[in-house]
Amino acid sequence: MTRPVYLVDGARTPFLKAEGKPGPFTPVDLAVQCGRPLLARQPFDRQLFDLVILGCVNVIADEMNPARVAALRLGLGEEMVAFTMQINCGSGMQSIDTAYRYVRDGSHDMILAGGAEALSHAPLVLRSSAAEWFGQLAQARGPLEQAKAMTGLRPEFFKPVIGLERGLTDPITDLNMGQTAEVLAHRFNIDRKTADAYAMESHHRLARAQNEGWLDDEVMPAFDRDGNAYDHDTGVRPDSDMDGLAKPKAAFEKPYGKVTAGNSSQITDGASWVIVASEQAVEEHGLTPLARIVDSEWAALDPSVMGLGPVLSATPLVQRHNLSVDDVDLWELNEAFAAQVLSCVAAWQDDAFCRDVLGLDGAFGAIDRDRLNVDGGAISLGHPVGTSGNRIVLHLVNAMKRQGHKTGIATECIGGGLGGAMLMEAV
Repeated sequence: MTRPVYLVDGARTPFLKAEGKPGPFTPVDLAVQCGRPLLARQPFDRQLFDLVILGCVNVIADEMNPARVAALRLGLGEEMVAFTMQINCGSGMQSIDTAYRYVRDGSHDMILAGGAEALSHAPLVLRSSAAEWFGQLAQARGPLEQAKAMTGLRPEFFKPVIGLERGLTDPITDLNMGQTAEVLAHRFNIDRKTADAYAMESHHRLARAQNEGWLDDEVMPAFDRDGNAYDHDTGVRPDSDMDGLAKPKAAFEKPYGKVTAGNSSQITDGASWVIVASEQAVEEHGLTPLARIVDSEWAALDPSVMGLGPVLSATPLVQRHNLSVDDVDLWELNEAFAAQVLSCVAAWQDDAFCRDVLGLDGAFGAIDRDRLNVDGGAISLGHPVGTSGNRIVLHLVNAMKRQGHKTGIATECIGGGLGGAMLMEAV
């Protein structure tokens, strides 16, 4: 027997664009900033949670197991079990999915599930040759051995490797994530102008959502130690236009590539939490759910085309529940790159692809642009890797509520050749 599982509330920080130096918040700082107001508005004691799960990819040295550190700083009690998830871009969604399965199967009743990432704090890494030299120097005994070791010093030892750059490069294919988007752009004939137009619309949609106050219940202001307030996503460019987007050069496949800094997701810091609860907990604490978590699906594929992860994960999810593309009212598809999102949309309309790869009789169908990422996405607000999967689920259910829709799917591609999808139903 399985039990119904509900997403009852959630909150996130503003997503803060990295500015070339460590930002004002660490991953745990961010988790605490949005966690405190979220917990403060609940009608139950915060120590009644059964478990805390937090997605985080770039864990910093001072915050090992950030889920546990965040749980303690949030006042959830010393007895609160907490663990950290890492499945690249899917980490924040995996935290919800793990919570969903624990509650569904009856072992837990209420779980705090989130994602936190501070990409501006990604470490600088020594080169292997430099690390080897430092090791030799440390092992040298006496002045003569130390002097001999010093002769091996090279200027390049003082030029560290950017850890984030290596982290966004697939170790199997040696392609960075932008290059995998170029592979898809070539396969599905996504041109630069179409990608730029999508990026422009993402900025305009997010700017409209901010101006209309549609994010007010979702985004909690963050305050740094100097008293500065951050109350909105800082990467949005409301005046984005095609002329401006045409200026950046190809970022990954020069000179003719389609992927640029302007039509890619931004390097960003941010955190998000949701509360996952059983029907028993909902009734006992008088909670009002935002949505029911119906089902989830994970898929794996060639890392060089990892951007098609949403297609391979969301399609079987829809089929399992006898839905068609038109039965899904809203879609949140994480905007890693404009070319990647557009390739997913194109793949679902490609008869041959759907037959050969998805095993369908023909094309899955077209997703109406008015039902896809209705308030913008990672291109305009950023992609803090461990957080994004959590944010798209939270925003999906909020948008469903606002627009009076019943069914939604949140889905994402995941570096390394994976994809994840969750089916949500309004309550």
